[in-house]
Amino acid sequence: MIEMYNTNLETNETKKVKEYQKGNWINLISPSQEEIEEVCKNVNISEDFIKYALDYEEKARIDIEDEENTTLFIIDVPVLEKEGDALIYSTMPIGIITVRDDYLITVSIKKNEIIQKLTKNKNIVTYKKSRFVLQVLYSNASLYLDLLKKINKETEIAESVLKDSMKNKELLKLLSLEKSLVYFTTSLKSNEVVMEKTMRGKVIKLYDEDEDLLEDAITENKQAIEMAKIYSDILNGTMDAYASIISNNLNGVMKYLTSITIILAIPTMVSSFWGMNVPVPMQKNPFGFIAILIFSIIITLVVALWLNKKNMLK
Repeated sequence: MIEMYNTNLETNETKKVKEYQKGNWINLISPSQEEIEEVCKNVNISEDFIKYALDYEEKARIDIEDEENTTLFIIDVPVLEKEGDALIYSTMPIGIITVRDDYLITVSIKKNEIIQKLTKNKNIVTYKKSRFVLQVLYSNASLYLDLLKKINKETEIAESVLKDSMKNKELLKLLSLEKSLVYFTTSLKSNEVVMEKTMRGKVIKLYDEDEDLLEDAITENKQAIEMAKIYSDILNGTMDAYASIISNNLNGVMKYLTSITIILAIPTMVSSFWGMNVPVPMQKNPFGFIAILIFSIIITLVVALWLNKKNMLK
């Protein structure tokens, strides 16, 4: 899908356009090969710049092509993905390409919150390419912070459920959140490298206001890294604690079942002695059955009391 936006220099109003013109922001979402060829032909860039951002495994980085005067920024953005019936937090790359002073191109594998916010933002100015890139970096860092808070909230909910019932569903939820935090931490650190390289001022032109925005973005990103690390450490400790609790509960259940087995074995053992086809005491006594029954009950009670004293029935 191709969408193009342009900001009018006189009115400063941003609108959707259909023609390629200087100052356009070209937004590509899961483009076909024909769309890639069309864009590259009209803006005169290599197809590789667009295809790099469409590789799900591509890491955050900056690529500069001096001959074409083109700069490619690849950053990792957070997304929600469906895995079975559950939603998991993950990351994916998006590309931002500045083409000379003429065009700005964004490339993403699928729709994401960062680009959707930009398309709805009436204050976006498409011809201010440096400001646009920095706005994406800042919005991305802020989105990580928001999602990290949601992850922490979901962790607390899963923990409260686990306190009452040790269900595999909740344990798997914690495992999924732990995996999401690993994705977030890795991506945030890669994005930090991109921001630090941009801050040195050799990638794009930075004005005073732009430097302030970039500093804010770096601060937000560092905060997100710290939050992700703290939440990950807490979650790791929680998972270890619940693993110990589950193991302890299992030992308690096995101890209880073993004690019950011993208690139930006593009447069975006594009755089996008097059920043998050999002469046994009280076999001709009219009250033999009642006596043996009372004897079995007494022994069973004694053993049960002894096991209870040893905390084997708790």
